[in-house]
Amino acid sequence: MNVSVVLFTSDLRVHDHPPLRAAVTSADAVVPLFVRDRAIADTGFAGPNREAFLADCLTDLDRQLRDRGGWLVVRTGDLVEEVRAVVAATDADEVHMAAGVSRYAHARERRLREALEWDGRRLYVHEAVVTAVAPGAVTPANSDHFAVFTPYFRRWSAQGVRAVLAAPRTVRVPDDVHSQSLPERDDVTGTSPGLARGGESVGRARWKAWLRDGIDGYRDRHDDLAGDATSKLSPHLHFGTLSSAELVHAARHRGGEGAGDFVRQLCWRDFHHQVLAARPDAAAEDYRTRGDHWRTEESAAEDVLAWQEGRTGYPVVDAAMRQLLHEGWMHNRGRLLTASFLTKTLYVDWRVGARHFQRLLVDGDIANNQLNWQWMAGTGTDSRPNRVLNPVLQARRYDPDGAYVRRWVPELEGLKGAAVHEPWKLPGLERARHDYPDPLVELADGLGRFKRARGID
Repeated sequence: MNVSVVLFTSDLRVHDHPPLRAAVTSADAVVPLFVRDRAIADTGFAGPNREAFLADCLTDLDRQLRDRGGWLVVRTGDLVEEVRAVVAATDADEVHMAAGVSRYAHARERRLREALEWDGRRLYVHEAVVTAVAPGAVTPANSDHFAVFTPYFRRWSAQGVRAVLAAPRTVRVPDDVHSQSLPERDDVTGTSPGLARGGESVGRARWKAWLRDGIDGYRDRHDDLAGDATSKLSPHLHFGTLSSAELVHAARHRGGEGAGDFVRQLCWRDFHHQVLAARPDAAAEDYRTRGDHWRTEESAAEDVLAWQEGRTGYPVVDAAMRQLLHEGWMHNRGRLLTASFLTKTLYVDWRVGARHFQRLLVDGDIANNQLNWQWMAGTGTDSRPNRVLNPVLQARRYDPDGAYVRRWVPELEGLKGAAVHEPWKLPGLERARHDYPDPLVELADGLGRFKRARGID
């Protein structure tokens, strides 16, 4: 019997899955395999929120496969050795997997390919599984990647997205392949209390509902902090329970300004992936150095802790940080203004913020988290590296009546309207009634420090 292994990584679905489709088409039997890679756990990357969401995803993936006659095989250990063991036990001829973009993903693929070739087996790495358009599929003249988004978006839009693949009707798994028990969400401690559920079924249901009821208003409402009008699909894209290619096709078919803006956001995701694929050092080093001498986590310990806990004295910043603590997720506008506040108002190293977000974000991946932090810190691909977001002006524009702040900062829930954004302006007795801290720093002082550090007049 001809056997193929499908190695799932960040593509935990059965719909629109090129590696699974290739394996089912070419082999008599397929081993759907997920390895709980100890190397990832040892780096600290696997935070509790992502571990819990992952458990949901694996449970749902197993259910989807069982509906088709198969099941998910789970192993724990060194990924290469576990794959080799499954290949040997089932006498599989080939392994199929999705391409990754990080330095670790590239090294993993290289190690696995060399090991399988040594064993007389083949590895097939499929592009455009995690992204809609593969990194490197479009490049500018004289470079291996685009460093500016707008020209990338033009080329990406003209490139075309591969066709969507139907989920296989049947997945036949060899009878004697051994699997460990599936991880369970309830076994993970330290998760955010409002953490969303994961899995392909949940993701597809959310996508269909938002495509029907939310996407048409996306252009007008995507920055509305209190409106909660974004898709909230980012965790499903991170874990691959939804396909970027399928979302692009569906949004374009829907049409309209909101759908167009949503497709643009999916392109931003691909943009960051192609940057990291070409410049893996950008996960930890400045993509474009500005000669910063950042305050470190140690030298700015009190400020960093106040920022992490949502006690900066700027209500909209604190609301966003508390949303992150409670949900393991944050509105995109909140991500921008909290990152600007840490890196430019407090002048703290962007890596400090990126690590904190990575610990908590259920959708935290290296490409989008690190490069969005660099974009806001002015060390990334932003063509205006010294832009500073004023949290008060941002709050007035994107939370005009203060509903978002009152939702997450209950100490201020008694304040009406936009007054909630500047509690330090309240008269003395009224200010004293609210157990809320004064601002860590005056905005003008923070801006002055940043300008001096950057040598800006």
